[in-house]
Amino acid sequence: MSDIIKLLPENVANQIAAGEVVQRPSSVVKELIENAIDSGATSIKLFAKDAGKTLIQVTDNGKGMSQADARLCFERHATSKITRSEDLFHIQTKGFRGEALSSIAAVAQVELKTRMPHDEIGSQVLIEASQVTSQEPVQCNSGTSFFVKNLFYNVPARRYFLKSDTIELRHMIDEFQRVALAHPDIEFHFSHNGSEVFQLPATNQRQRIVHVFGNKYNDKLVPVEESTDIVSVQGFVGKPESAKKTRGEQFFFINQRFIKNTYLNHAVTSAFQNLIPSGVFPMYLLYLEINPDQIDINIHPTKTEIKFQDERSIYAIIHAAVRRALGKFNIAPSLDFDQETSIAIEPMRRDANITPPSIAVNTSFNPFGQAAPTVDRSKNLRGWFDRKSEQVSGWQELLEVATQIEKREEDAQTLLYAAEEDMTFTQHARKYVLCSSSQCLWVMDQQRAHQRILFEKFRENLINGQGHSQQVLFPLELSLTPSQWAIYTTCADDIKSLGFHISGEQRENLTVNGVPNECATAESGAVILELLDALEEHGISTHERQESMAWNMAARNSIMSGQMLTTPEMENLFQQLMRCRQPYYWRNEKPTLIQYENRKLDEYFK
Repeated sequence: MSDIIKLLPENVANQIAAGEVVQRPSSVVKELIENAIDSGATSIKLFAKDAGKTLIQVTDNGKGMSQADARLCFERHATSKITRSEDLFHIQTKGFRGEALSSIAAVAQVELKTRMPHDEIGSQVLIEASQVTSQEPVQCNSGTSFFVKNLFYNVPARRYFLKSDTIELRHMIDEFQRVALAHPDIEFHFSHNGSEVFQLPATNQRQRIVHVFGNKYNDKLVPVEESTDIVSVQGFVGKPESAKKTRGEQFFFINQRFIKNTYLNHAVTSAFQNLIPSGVFPMYLLYLEINPDQIDINIHPTKTEIKFQDERSIYAIIHAAVRRALGKFNIAPSLDFDQETSIAIEPMRRDANITPPSIAVNTSFNPFGQAAPTVDRSKNLRGWFDRKSEQVSGWQELLEVATQIEKREEDAQTLLYAAEEDMTFTQHARKYVLCSSSQCLWVMDQQRAHQRILFEKFRENLINGQGHSQQVLFPLELSLTPSQWAIYTTCADDIKSLGFHISGEQRENLTVNGVPNECATAESGAVILELLDALEEHGISTHERQESMAWNMAARNSIMSGQMLTTPEMENLFQQLMRCRQPYYWRNEKPTLIQYENRKLDEYFK
């Protein structure tokens, strides 16, 4: 029997290894910028074309490489950072494995130009699919420039699975921001398709945060500072009023390296207990300095996960530092007893005439003369039937599902007839609306019901592109971050379809001139930012985008639990819900209202 185990060819092995390091264009950006930082650069420039699919160029003014190093750096596991296994526990640099450049060169066309400061002539290396095609002297600036062209050109399957330019650009911005925030003392420049995205001068931590996210963040930052023998914590947390419904600006840096750690994230969020409502997340940028001997960063190819020797102590220190910062700056709910809360009523003049209110009655009005609107109830249950039919097998089970459909149709007709009767409406616990008729009792969740109504309305506007809006009296200035701007340029038409009228062509100078009829004018800016943040977190494909935008708008503008409703408001809410395509369910098949028939109520009292 012949042997079946063989060594992989070098180019195939490199492509497999590249799959762990180079997942998308943003991975290339991360590795090249981190190498530039390790070279001692004080200025780093990033140029990208077509979200990095066509070109990624990273230029630095670091120490450069010799002719021999320029060739050797593309070999697997070639590194200047470590020489023995013990060095893994004293890592002070970004990269150390020697995998990044070899992985990039395996799936792209790479050009390297580099020159050391004391050399007169530099070196140029051209490499494709791990094969060096050219190496020759060249005249270039001091430092290093990498040109990564046509990423995944030789791996079509990997290139096919890349997302749209907007999504890939957003990932590039995320990686760029993480490195830039970790090194405020380095000047960074980022340009995409010839347009400037970031121009960040060397500065301190606070100013770097403001330059990255915008001037509006300057007043939201609360400084955090704590120094112990175990770990030193510096940085900022956002004020409670700046918390968002999405996990946006949340950053942990360990020894100037961005990491992800849910355990430490809980230390920060728990410090905001009783300061922010449930379901929102605080902003924080915390920089931790810890002895490299106490951590292990060699557990993941992207080096974003770290193991700690004493994680519990670090958790307690971070939690205490954040709580202390919030308390030191009086970030807590308070009552101002000196504030005048009485209603100011202008006194009536002595010569003013008192006119009693008059009541106008339309004696020719006939409420029975108008035809009741017809509603196609089959549409309401179509989605429910499609979901249930996918979960059954065989004609017998399908027949049972059809019987349930017929029963629900009868219930819908009962609702329609009941709405025309004299129904009584009562609010219970400022959350539920009790709708009583001669046949049954309905319990309606007022918040879910209104969200369902608004969701279908906003979704219809998005599909048809015809949203109704109201012009604002005082236009609102709006400033977006580069990541939000990338999302906005893709979703501008959908935002207009919701009813927003926004003018301006620069991310820092947008003007909101009109808002949807259901949206409060004063909160329009916050609504738009929440929409963009939600799309940034959950993706922006056409279907997901419209669903997400409709639900976010519905949740932001709906009646809330705890809000008092008048009888006409309860009746109007019930009737609007009955006209929905799917009145029975809110989201994820959770009910909006529950029916109690009289016979069932009688059984409860037997």
